[in-house]
Amino acid sequence: MQVVHGYRDFPAGLERSSLAIGNFDGVHRGHQALLLATLAEARRLKRPAGAMVFEPHPRQFFRPDEPLFALTTLEEKLRLFAALEVDFAAVIAFDAEIAGMPPATFVEQVLADGLRVGHVVVGYDFYFGKGRAGTPETMQQLGAGLGFGVTVIAPQAEAGEVFSSSAVRARLSAGDVRGAAKELGHWWRVSGVVTSGARIGTGMGFPTANIRLTPGVSLGHGIYAVRVGLTEPDGRRRKLQGAAYFGQRPTFDNGAPVLETFLFDFNGDLYGREIEIEFVAYVRPDQRFPGMEALMVQIDKDCARAKELLDAADREHLFGGSPLGRA
Repeated sequence: MQVVHGYRDFPAGLERSSLAIGNFDGVHRGHQALLLATLAEARRLKRPAGAMVFEPHPRQFFRPDEPLFALTTLEEKLRLFAALEVDFAAVIAFDAEIAGMPPATFVEQVLADGLRVGHVVVGYDFYFGKGRAGTPETMQQLGAGLGFGVTVIAPQAEAGEVFSSSAVRARLSAGDVRGAAKELGHWWRVSGVVTSGARIGTGMGFPTANIRLTPGVSLGHGIYAVRVGLTEPDGRRRKLQGAAYFGQRPTFDNGAPVLETFLFDFNGDLYGREIEIEFVAYVRPDQRFPGMEALMVQIDKDCARAKELLDAADREHLFGGSPLGRA
């Protein structure tokens, strides 16, 4: 997949594309419906299929002092776009220029003159332009005048619940990673470089890989069954089972939240290496223990339960036919 930054000097080979537009935080099943419609239109017209994404998220631009619980980094969004076989991603810097454009200016300068689109696909709740004055109907009217069609995707739902980034964030904040995965159509994951911690786990016989989460992450505190992806020095990809703890370690210091992951059947050194942690199931909430011995007994139980949950997850079909279920 080709990645293009900005809308000026756009590659000639990508013109007249079918283009999905959105923030795509999480690339959940609603976003996937939008992207799949874009792909279908592009294949019908024998043109490239693209996705436009704003970076940073507009909310971070307008409220920089308010941490955003971003479900996916830009890198993760691009990975998921590529897994859907999108031809290109246009990454547009959301800055004062973009924020200040009236809807008509955005459509004319960015979409028509800059990206030279042939068709646009947006969601039913897509608002754009200065003051969020532009609506999907505005896009259709402006597109008709500038020579490109517009498809508006209706709300996507299951059991009466519309898929949305806000709903996924709420589930994760409650520790419901399984429910979040059903809405996402793929496992929620984080990545980072393993750093040295307090080595409390090592002292108890459970050495952990610690990574720092991005500001704003509001995952429920507790123990999780996880899969951990890593790349070996020879380039081989491995995925291991593990149990992760996210919380304030009330038994020890009740400090800032930390993410600590114990990998089953692994004895290597991970310091300085990047890993991906895929959250599969919630094991139990965080709690304070009277001492180290009681905590060690509980960790043994947590690991056994995490293994059961991971093995069970491998045997079920959770994602409702989402093409990203194995991404």
